Amino acid sequence: MGSRFPSHQLSNGLYVSGRPEQPKERPPTMSSVAMPYTGGDIKKSGELGKMFDIPVEGSKSRKSGPITNAPSRTGSFGGAASHSGPIMPNAAARASYSTSGPVSSTGMPGSSSLKKSNSGPLNRHGDPVKKSSGPQSGGVTPVARQNSGPLPPVLPATGLITSGPISSGPLNSSGAPRKVSGPLDSMGSMKLHGSSIVNNQAVTKLSQDDDYSFKRNFPKAILWSIILLFVMGFIAGGFILGAVHNAILLIVVVVLFGSVAALFTWNTCWGRRAIISYIARYPDAELRTAKDGQYVKVSGVVTCGNVPLESSFQKIPRCVYTSTSLYEYRGWDSKAANPTHRRFTWGLRSLERHVVDFYISDFQSGLRALVKTGYGARVTPYVDESIVIDINPSNKDMSPEFIRWLGERNLSSDDRVMRMKEGYIKEGSTVSVMGVVQRNDNVLMIVPPPEPFTTGCQWLKCILPASLEGIVLRCEDASKIDVIPV
Repeated sequence: MGSRFPSHQLSNGLYVSGRPEQPKERPPTMSSVAMPYTGGDIKKSGELGKMFDIPVEGSKSRKSGPITNAPSRTGSFGGAASHSGPIMPNAAARASYSTSGPVSSTGMPGSSSLKKSNSGPLNRHGDPVKKSSGPQSGGVTPVARQNSGPLPPVLPATGLITSGPISSGPLNSSGAPRKVSGPLDSMGSMKLHGSSIVNNQAVTKLSQDDDYSFKRNFPKAILWSIILLFVMGFIAGGFILGAVHNAILLIVVVVLFGSVAALFTWNTCWGRRAIISYIARYPDAELRTAKDGQYVKVSGVVTCGNVPLESSFQKIPRCVYTSTSLYEYRGWDSKAANPTHRRFTWGLRSLERHVVDFYISDFQSGLRALVKTGYGARVTPYVDESIVIDINPSNKDMSPEFIRWLGERNLSSDDRVMRMKEGYIKEGSTVSVMGVVQRNDNVLMIVPPPEPFTTGCQWLKCILPASLEGIVLRCEDASKIDVIPV
């Protein structure tokens, strides 16, 4: 009898209510096979080896019949091989294919293939082939040509595919770093000494005139005006003393003259130390908040620029400032070191002082700024020097390096009492720099100020105002301070 509710029979004979389910379309399933570790061997790389007609381990060798009218398929690792010469007529479809470098072909019965590699020719099994000269024999010879010349070095089994010959890279054929000669790096960093320093525009050569001197620093007009006033005072005091026998004016003039002379002498002897003390007390600025054109003092660690220097005598490498001074002591009957050398004093005989552009990392903000002290910039150095060697007639032969240094500069080494001092700022030293901040396209620089910077009077120390020209460099004796590795 019929029923209002549809039913259907299952495959096991059981009747259930409802309509039978419509068979759903099964979605495609995707599976992936984990690639085995190749260890750099192209023979184990699966499909990659098949692309270059290299038999894969565990696979069956392919069989091929004789090929008559079709050129063989050519595998390539990239252009270290060369293919030149006539092309067979049956290879017209491949006529536009060209490579460079030596090509090794192996004619085998029933097959013909050409292999080329970036690291030397490969044979059918991925191994370097031997150099051949003359036409190839055996089997089918598709191209009649000669392969001659040295083969490229054997490439270590790394599995890497590169471009260009292996000899052009930084490694040699054994994988070790290649030894090269010439500049140290692309930045042109190299040690400059001798005549090359004088001819290099990036190096600023400083003279003795760049040192602090109270005589040169004091205005000449004021000096001559003071001298003229004292001359007139002495004349007037002498006239009054002779006319009315009153010595008050003359005594006043003498006291004033003695006070001024003592003040000048004090500034001459202690002026440099007072300026160094002023630089130490000057507050450090933060480069992050410094405005363009602001005169600042920055203290930090030095990093060499493109042109590092080397000290003249001690050969200290990677310096940004070097100074080597040779002094002579003049006795009663000894020779003068320079035209202004007085007796029983030390006089400067030779001075070599150079400075270049460098970087300074600010202690306050951590920013790095380029200090423009090279290319002839105005620089006032306050760098401490240490005594390197003392020479007298009894020990002049005990230092062959010093004799060689004198000979290179055509300086005599006769019976003289000499002293050499050397100062330097090497990479990693801590220095203080005073100059003007300049920002150009996010490049932070410290440049010389357009006008000299005046320190002002230091009344408590009886120090007259001093002018600081250009960029001011301050560094203590670097030989006694540990540098910071950079």
